[in-house]
Amino acid sequence: MRKMILLFSHKLSEDQIKDAKENYVIDEFISLPHNLQNIWSNISPDIDSLKEVLIPIKKFIKTESQLNDVVFIQGDFGAVYSMVNFCQDLRLISIYATTERDAVEYKNEEGKMVKKSIFEHRRFREYE
Repeated sequence: MRKMILLFSHKLSEDQIKDAKENYVIDEFISLPHNLQNIWSNISPDIDSLKEVLIPIKKFIKTESQLNDVVFIQGDFGAVYSMVNFCQDLRLISIYATTERDAVEYKNEEGKMVKKSIFEHRRFREYE
């Protein structure tokens, strides 16, 4: 049985679930507990180091994972870098989602430019 631990700030789309099951043979999806999800989704840009902030998330991943489980990691660039390295050291498979983006720009009623983007899941890709 292979798990996918979700280390990102959104919910998986149906396309992502299907992709994970078909291409990574995922049987179980593990979300962060609420308190850890709050940490991951709200990393402050004002702190000097992420070392202490990421400790409880690393403990959770270490406890919940087994060799060759998959961790879907997206978020703050520095946190992602740290967690990818951590997961690779544990011999977990670290992945991110690729998307096709369709952007539309228009002027709103106030004359300001507004950009609307629509994202469509294409595939997961492994961090190397």
